[in-house]
Amino acid sequence: MEPKIEMREALKSEAGQIWEIIQQAIERRRQEGSSQWQNGYPNKDTIESDIAKHFGYVLTVDDEIAVYTALILNDEPAYSSIEGAWLSDGEFVVIHRVAVDEKFSGKGMVKFLFDKIEDFTRSQKIKSIKVDTNFDNLAMLRILESKGYSYCGEVMLAGGMRKAFEKIIF
Repeated sequence: MEPKIEMREALKSEAGQIWEIIQQAIERRRQEGSSQWQNGYPNKDTIESDIAKHFGYVLTVDDEIAVYTALILNDEPAYSSIEGAWLSDGEFVVIHRVAVDEKFSGKGMVKFLFDKIEDFTRSQKIKSIKVDTNFDNLAMLRILESKGYSYCGEVMLAGGMRKAFEKIIF
């Protein structure tokens, strides 16, 4: 039987479990030699704030959390200043803080997540998804390419330059 894969808003009671997943991702980035997420961000307060503001989402596999992300509508101040150009200037969904539970690592869960985010974006009647990542986050760069995101330039975020991408959803 196929596993049941769903995306839903994260619950306040899941903050501890989500923080553990974020810590695994921070450690994975460190082991890969990346500077991303190595300066105290994101932290537990970030996750609790995401959930309180209804930005926190989880991808579940048979009701078990596999991936965490923050989805923010029309609000990323850093995106107002880009070295390059966005594809659109209308409403958008921002993807931040994608972290996979190590139990689900390497199983294509982030690709599932991106499909679900596209569905969510359409349901909100929004036509654009914007996302940024570190220049050395090769796994995320591969996913963005495979999912048809266009490289738009660079933005300054969390103390460093990030590659910025956008996808128009029709």
